[in-house]
Amino acid sequence: MWIDTHSHLDAPEFERNGLFAGLLVAQSAIKNVVMSIIPAVERSNFDTVRQLAHTHAQAYGLGIHPLYVPRAHEDDLTFLGKQLAQHIDDARLIAMGEIGLDFFVPALCTPEIREKQTAFYRAQLKLAKQHQLPVILHVRKSADQLLHALREIGSHGGIAHAFNGSEQQAMQFVEMGFCLGFGGTVTYERSQNIRLLAKSLPAQAIVMETDAPDIPPQWIYATAEERAAGKPQGINSPLELPRIGQLLAELRGVSAEEWAAQTTQNALRVLPKLKALL
Repeated sequence: MWIDTHSHLDAPEFERNGLFAGLLVAQSAIKNVVMSIIPAVERSNFDTVRQLAHTHAQAYGLGIHPLYVPRAHEDDLTFLGKQLAQHIDDARLIAMGEIGLDFFVPALCTPEIREKQTAFYRAQLKLAKQHQLPVILHVRKSADQLLHALREIGSHGGIAHAFNGSEQQAMQFVEMGFCLGFGGTVTYERSQNIRLLAKSLPAQAIVMETDAPDIPPQWIYATAEERAAGKPQGINSPLELPRIGQLLAELRGVSAEEWAAQTTQNALRVLPKLKALL
């Protein structure tokens, strides 16, 4: 069985394309994707991800995504802390996330926004530690800064989502109790660094994810030229996870069944509350 450790099933792209969460979950189950983790991105969707998780027997995380930090306020952190305290015994609340730092998007790299991102990240790490929750980290051109705060504040491990750093950075996350999330990017032949990491990292270090509806795998991706010609962009979903997992298994020289079992075991290790849900 497969676990999609990162899937934004509340994203509006799904309903706009007639892909309703209940249908996606049911179709994914047929393909042996037994669980999707739905991370929140800002205060306004905390209730949404919780309701989706309960309605469709999935799991969720609560947090403020770095891309949403520019429009967030200090009282959003206070509200997040209250939500965690109120729902910490909810079996489906399995992590703090999605949180982290994004120093790739130019608009987020001004000194003021970098400082605000860092303040929100550190505050959320402290909340996660207080409530003994693992964290789901957004990592984009920010691995060293994320690691620095983890060393200083501490954590209960978790997942470095859509990891694209170096092998040295990867192993530092692993040594701190994290797994690294791999998804659609690994399906592109040009993603040589990601493929090398996916092939060479310890088997215990990797979990599978889609980041649906984003990071579509190669077989549903439409280039700019194709989109200009009228071809719609593919919508990524948990339905694509088994094929992504099979490709990664082939890179590693193991069977898809063996890789599904290994990555499921890894997810259960770094997200301990998942065990009771399966």
